[in-house]
Amino acid sequence: MRSWMVLALLALAFLLGAFSAQAAAPTARDLPPGLQIPAAARPGPNFDVDRATEAYLNLLSPEQRAQSDAYFEGGYWLQLWGFVYGLGVAALLLWGGISRWLRDLSRRLSKRPWLHTWIYAVLFVFVYFALSLPWSVYTDFIREHQYGLATQDFAGWFGDALKSLMVSAIVLPLVLVVVYAAVRRAGARWWIWASGIAFVFTLFAIMLAPVYVEPLFNTYKPLRAGPVREAVLSMARANGIPTDHVVEFDASRQTTRISANVAGFAGTTRV
Repeated sequence: MRSWMVLALLALAFLLGAFSAQAAAPTARDLPPGLQIPAAARPGPNFDVDRATEAYLNLLSPEQRAQSDAYFEGGYWLQLWGFVYGLGVAALLLWGGISRWLRDLSRRLSKRPWLHTWIYAVLFVFVYFALSLPWSVYTDFIREHQYGLATQDFAGWFGDALKSLMVSAIVLPLVLVVVYAAVRRAGARWWIWASGIAFVFTLFAIMLAPVYVEPLFNTYKPLRAGPVREAVLSMARANGIPTDHVVEFDASRQTTRISANVAGFAGTTRV
């Protein structure tokens, strides 16, 4: 009975999220051609950030601004219903007996504490992915296409989702094995050790992701010397980013969003 109630909660959260975030089909997807820099946005002694922002917004038609407002306002509702959906998944795992079944299975497969922690974590990652997939399909694929922000077909999108799943299935269990080993030994101070380990793993993730994870989704290559590279490096130096490693990739195969970013840490920083 309790499992059916949780399933009903998941369905309700999904429907409310989809309904709350729904807007009229986008009709204004074309942005102004090229890179236009309004006079009010150009650098100078009288530069004002508010006037520059308004000048950029004035490049958009009323339809484009309305579409942008609808997307972000719907996104606020998605945050709420996504949280509710996540609670529903957690409740189903706990009260529906799924987590208990995963625990018992992992203990039957191995009597070693570290190994059944690893087995449980691997199984948990796959089960959580399956239960969260309907929400992800709507928020990350269907809705992004409705607003003209995604370019992948479903096969490409799902392929990237499976790559993310594989990364999670490799990394998260290893982290939990170390965390739980420390918790078993640390006693009352388990939370200090757990926090410290999580912090260290986070630093490693930031450092290694640009080198080993991000290339799984796109092909990166050094940006050739020229005005664009010099402009990027000038901007990086102005913002205290200590790197001369600038790479490029074709993000248009996935999205129409601006995709420039800084990633990496301790020698792997790149623009």
